[in-house]
Amino acid sequence: MKLVNAGGERKLEHKLYYTDAYKQDFTTKIIKQDYDKDGNLYVVLNETAFYPTGGGQPYDTGTLNDINVINVINVEEINGEIRHYIAEQLHTEDVEGKINWDRRFDHMQQHAAQHILSAAFWDHFNMPTIGFHLGKETVTIDLETENLHAETVEKAIQIANKIVFENHPIRIQWMNLEEAKRLPLRKEPTMTENIRVVMIENFDYNGCGGTHPKRTGEVGPIQVLGWERNKGGIRLTFIAGWRTLKLMGQQQQIMKNVSKQLNSSETDIPAKVAQLLTSQKENEKAIQTMNEKLLFAEANELLQHPTEIHAGILISKVFTNRSMQEIAKLSAIITEQQEHAITYFVIENDDKLQCILACGKSVSLDMNALLKDALPTIEGKGGGNKKSARGGGKAIMSGDEFLNQLVSSLQSAV
Repeated sequence: MKLVNAGGERKLEHKLYYTDAYKQDFTTKIIKQDYDKDGNLYVVLNETAFYPTGGGQPYDTGTLNDINVINVINVEEINGEIRHYIAEQLHTEDVEGKINWDRRFDHMQQHAAQHILSAAFWDHFNMPTIGFHLGKETVTIDLETENLHAETVEKAIQIANKIVFENHPIRIQWMNLEEAKRLPLRKEPTMTENIRVVMIENFDYNGCGGTHPKRTGEVGPIQVLGWERNKGGIRLTFIAGWRTLKLMGQQQQIMKNVSKQLNSSETDIPAKVAQLLTSQKENEKAIQTMNEKLLFAEANELLQHPTEIHAGILISKVFTNRSMQEIAKLSAIITEQQEHAITYFVIENDDKLQCILACGKSVSLDMNALLKDALPTIEGKGGGNKKSARGGGKAIMSGDEFLNQLVSSLQSAV
């Protein structure tokens, strides 16, 4: 079915989300059903309760005759159409629309919370909001300020939640530019007629096209989650209403689980964690000391069985599943203890081969050049300096085969 556009711009009274933000279902007629240039199916209704994306607030979802509405956008350049993108074609002219109320009310809470929090930062700290995004999990506002301190944020949160708990009416009024200019608006209107002003008496007056609850108490608790620098200003992340309660519940469950694992009361968790961290650092230090002793012992053992070559004494070995950092340290211990030592170490790790070539201060060989000559055989990369170089590549051959190639090249070089 394809219905012809009835013509004429849809008036404000056809936007049911403006006449009643709490309206969850409605009956209307289709005035147009078509595909956009990308082949996506949409309908235009005689009136709608579905809020279209705009002003930082996402679109409503729901159903039309039990068919999912997957997107709603306002296409102003085409006679003010509000397009409802749907999953499949509708076959009746009359439709029953149902709003996803949980999503709608969540957006009402978050959007109103943004007004309240932005007003707190503007009125008390002279920090205007220049950007707003209502996301699926969190909400952000961009504040025009170079710095933001924790004390300022805490004060703004207190001011905002005080407004919430005082349960002020949230009034919405349509007016022209002359009427709007009589109010202390946070931002200069861009329109001259049909300016929609959302008002919290003696606190916030703001031009806005979004959906809002009737009273601030419905917004629920507002909580700031953090902030960061963004394009010369500050981007602040917050949540409100049911999102805050959900997060509190999750955090409380985490606290209970941690408390149980630590065998401690929730109030004692910080002290218990501090104690564990101190103990962990002490253990790590003890392990590090023990590892160093083991490396020195391993170095001494390797020095007992060198191979005499013209340039010095060669210590070579293949290691399996050892870290490059650890073997590099072992190599350094040997070359520092024995200035004539040359270490050729290969490490086998899964499908990789790594190597470390090093020499003591009395050895006049270029380890970096020797490494560069060897790496192509394992399609590897690496580098270093004359005294120490390291690299790695593919396990095209075994570690023993690669080490034999390295040693052969060394013997040819000297």
